[in-house]
Amino acid sequence: MIVRIMGEGQVLLDDSHFPLLDKLDDELMAELESGDEAGFRRTLDALLEAVRTAGSPLPDDALEPSELILPAADASIEEVRDMLTEDGLIPGEAGDAPDGVSGGRSDAG
Repeated sequence: MIVRIMGEGQVLLDDSHFPLLDKLDDELMAELESGDEAGFRRTLDALLEAVRTAGSPLPDDALEPSELILPAADASIEEVRDMLTEDGLIPGEAGDAPDGVSGGRSDAG
């Protein structure tokens, strides 16, 4: 899957990393709901670092559609809330890849 981190660029990430990202996304949602600023910052940093570490950066001139768009590292709680779907930043249930990604939900459409 191709993931865009706002302000940084795109990363090619193997679908096998999706369960970890979904777990971190769930933690981030809980911290947003409780207003835990320190926990939010820590988990957002962990989520972005997981993508950077596990993924391979695409060239800056690549124009590939992003299957996931994640906030910048310095995004505020309010900015992240504006990006959320009912599933969080990462669509789907635990273990599901986003629609259109190999291994994704079969109920798309």
